[in-house]
Amino acid sequence: MTATELVFGSAPALEQEASLDDGELIARLADRHTQAVAEAYDQHHAAVRAFAKRLLGDASSAEDLVHEVFVALPSAVQRFRGQSSLRTFLIGIAVQHAKHHVRSATRRRAAMARLEREPQGSVLDPEAAARRRELSQALTRALDTLPLEQRVAFVLCEVEERSSPDAAEIVGVPEGTLRTRLFHAKRKLRERLAKEGFQ
Repeated sequence: MTATELVFGSAPALEQEASLDDGELIARLADRHTQAVAEAYDQHHAAVRAFAKRLLGDASSAEDLVHEVFVALPSAVQRFRGQSSLRTFLIGIAVQHAKHHVRSATRRRAAMARLEREPQGSVLDPEAAARRRELSQALTRALDTLPLEQRVAFVLCEVEERSSPDAAEIVGVPEGTLRTRLFHAKRKLRERLAKEGFQ
């Protein structure tokens, strides 16, 4: 199991993106039909939630971000140009709204880390569990130090295993910019983990 899988879980094979022929649903979203938002939620909430959980590392913050994405959808869909799937567009909205959720998740993790220092019950293999917990915490701390743009690039490409053209489209930057962000993110994560004794 890789360190990334340890923190984020195994990335499921990317689902086939929804058809670019979401025209009817998008038109109803643009007309602010309440039922259209519910349909979009039913079709895409799992993918948006999975991305948010991987980006934020916190289920509660991820739920807040998912809620915010679908509340913003009727207004945001006015900018939709049909160059990607609706799912890709929704993940792009999540990226745009993620900044304060990242800070919130970081604060929540710090509070949980303080609670974890309290004595706990016995574990079958305490050394392995402790080492795994240390690695998970080190990776999460390292991810928390990245600028949001680099964190997003890392989660999209390394955790969700999206191609750099897909990730660049979601973020709305040239592919070269996305690759540069990813390069710097990986370098910083390696350096941070090495300082903490993880190779």
